[in-house]
Amino acid sequence: MDSTHSTLLHRLLDATTWRAFDVDGEGRILAGHDASGTVQLVELRPDGSRTPLTALPGACHGRYVPGARTVVVSHDAGGDERAQLSLLDPDAVVEPVGEDGLTPLVHDPAYIHGLVEVLPTGEVVYTTNRRNGVDFDLVVRRVADGTETVLYDGGGMVGGAAVSHDGTRALMTRPGLPALSSQVLLLVGDTTTELTDADEHARYLGPQWLPRGEAAVITTDSGRDHLGVARLDVVTGALHWLVTDDDHDVTARLSPDGESLLVVTDDDGASRLAIHDADGTFRRDVALPADYAGGVADFLAVPRWSPDGTGLALTWTDPATPADVVLVDAGRGRAATVASSRDQLDGLALVAPTSHGVPTPDGETVPCFVYAPHGAGQHADRGSSVVIVHGGPEGQSVRSFSAIVQSLVGEGHTVLVPNVRGSVGYGKRWYSLDDVERRLDSVADLAALHAYLPRLGLDPARSALWGGSYGGYMVLAGLAFQPELWAGGVDIVGISSLVTFLENTSPYRRAHREREYGSLERDREFLERASPLNRIGDVRAPLFVIHGANDPRVPLSEAEQVAAAVRANGVEVEMVVYDDEGHGLAKRVNRLDAYPRAVAFLGRALIG
Repeated sequence: MDSTHSTLLHRLLDATTWRAFDVDGEGRILAGHDASGTVQLVELRPDGSRTPLTALPGACHGRYVPGARTVVVSHDAGGDERAQLSLLDPDAVVEPVGEDGLTPLVHDPAYIHGLVEVLPTGEVVYTTNRRNGVDFDLVVRRVADGTETVLYDGGGMVGGAAVSHDGTRALMTRPGLPALSSQVLLLVGDTTTELTDADEHARYLGPQWLPRGEAAVITTDSGRDHLGVARLDVVTGALHWLVTDDDHDVTARLSPDGESLLVVTDDDGASRLAIHDADGTFRRDVALPADYAGGVADFLAVPRWSPDGTGLALTWTDPATPADVVLVDAGRGRAATVASSRDQLDGLALVAPTSHGVPTPDGETVPCFVYAPHGAGQHADRGSSVVIVHGGPEGQSVRSFSAIVQSLVGEGHTVLVPNVRGSVGYGKRWYSLDDVERRLDSVADLAALHAYLPRLGLDPARSALWGGSYGGYMVLAGLAFQPELWAGGVDIVGISSLVTFLENTSPYRRAHREREYGSLERDREFLERASPLNRIGDVRAPLFVIHGANDPRVPLSEAEQVAAAVRANGVEVEMVVYDDEGHGLAKRVNRLDAYPRAVAFLGRALIG
C-alpha cells in the first residue's frame, strides 16, 4: 500500500461520527461522539453549544431521565459487554468525567445490566443476568430512592420491553422456539400471559404502549413475509395492521403522546421516512437535507421522539456521511442536520454502490451492493475484488458509511457487499434459508458471487473475502470449503468451529444461538461438518485474523485455534489480538493499527 493510499485510509478511519441517543423537553440532544477514539456522551443544546460529558475508557451510551436533569449512562469494561448503569448530572460537568465522576445506579461487574427504557415517571427499566449468570430478569428501578420491582424472572433472554403509562403492566418479547422468532408476553403483577405462541415463526419487535393502555404498537412479520406495523390488542393478542408494504420491511416509532408514528421503510438497505397518524394514516414524507442520499436512519441508533411529540432526533449515515445527528420537525416533515460529519471528508471522491441481483445455481437471487473504483480502467489494480460479508447471521448490509469499503475502493479493488441468504431486510423466507442444516447453502452463495465476478469485468483469480463475527465464519468457510476460489481472507472475531463456539460462548448466549446454528446435543454431526476448522487442511489462501481478548460472544480461542491450524499447514497467517477489545474493534487507535495492516495484507494477496 503506497503512502497516498495509506493516507486515504487513515483519513477515513480518523473520520469522527455522531449518534443521537435521546432528546429532552427543552430540545437538548444527548449525543454520542467518537472524537476521543470511542463513542462518548455530548450534550447538544438548541443554541448550538456543545458540552462533552464523559471521558470513559470505553464506548458508552445513555438516556435522559424524565423530570430531572439526569442522564443514565451505560458503560462496560474493555468491550466485555457486561454493561453497568450510572447517573450523571450534565449541569455539573465542567470537564468530561471518567468513571469516578459517575454515580453508580446498578453496578456489579460480574453481570450484565442492559438499559431498556426510561419511563416518564423517572424510573429506569433494565435487564440483568445477576440472578444466576444465565437467565435475564426484567427490572424497574426508581432513580429517586433505589427501590426495585422485578417484572419478569421466568428465565431465558429478554428482547424488547415496554411499561404501560400507568406503570401497572408491561409487555416484553423473548426468543421463540424457531430460529429468529420471538414471543410477546404481558406482565401484570405476578401473572405472565403469553399473547403470542412460542412456536410461531415470526418476529415481534419494539412493543410501544398506546396511552390508554388497551393496546400497543408493535413491528412484526406474523403471517407475512415482510415486517409491518400493527396494533396489538393486549387482551386478545389480535393484530390490526396499521402500515404494511408487501415488498419491503416497515418499522415504526410511536410518539410519547400516542398521536404519531415515524415509519421507516427499508428499501434495499436505504431508509425512506414518513410521519403517519397513530392509526396508520399517512401524513407526510420526511424531507432530508439535500446532500443526503441513499442512506439509513435507524442503523446506528434508535430514532427518539421529543417528549412533546413534535420532533425526533435520529442518526443518519450513508456512503458519504460517516454519521450525523439530524433533528426532524414532525409537523413540517422536514429534517435539519444538528451535528455533521461530512466536512472532514471534503475533497474525497467517495463511491456510492450500485445494486445487483446475483443468481445462484438453485434459482435464488442474492442482493448485492457493488462499489466500483472511479476510473478503474486506468488503475493498476483493475480487476481485483473483495467480498465483504456482514455478521449476524441475521444481520443486514445497508447503505452506510464504511471506511474499509471506501479505502479498498481507493486501492483499486471493486468491493461486493452481499446480503446472502439468512440476511434480514428481504423478507422472512430469505432470512430463514440458512437455518441449521441450511447453513452451507449460505456458504454456497459465496461461490455464486465469485461466479458473478466476470460479469463485472473482474478477475476471478484475484478476489478475497472480508468479514466480522458471523461474517468471519463465512470468510473461513469460503477459504476452507471453496479453496480454489479465493486469494485471501480477513477474519474479524469470526467463528472457526460451530461446535467449540457453542461450547465456549457465554452461557447466557448458548441456547439463543443454538436456535440458529443447531443444537450440540441433536445436531453435532452437522455442526462438525459445517465447521471450517474441520476442513482447515484445504485452506490455500493467506489469512489475516483480528480478535478482541475480552470477546464474550466469540471466544478468543476461535481465532487462536484457526490461526494455529492454518500456520501448521504452511499457509501464511497474520494474527493481531487487542487486550482492551471485545467483539470487534470499538477503539479508533486499534482500528488504525489493525485495518491498514489488513488492507495491505489483502493488497499483497491480490497482486496476482
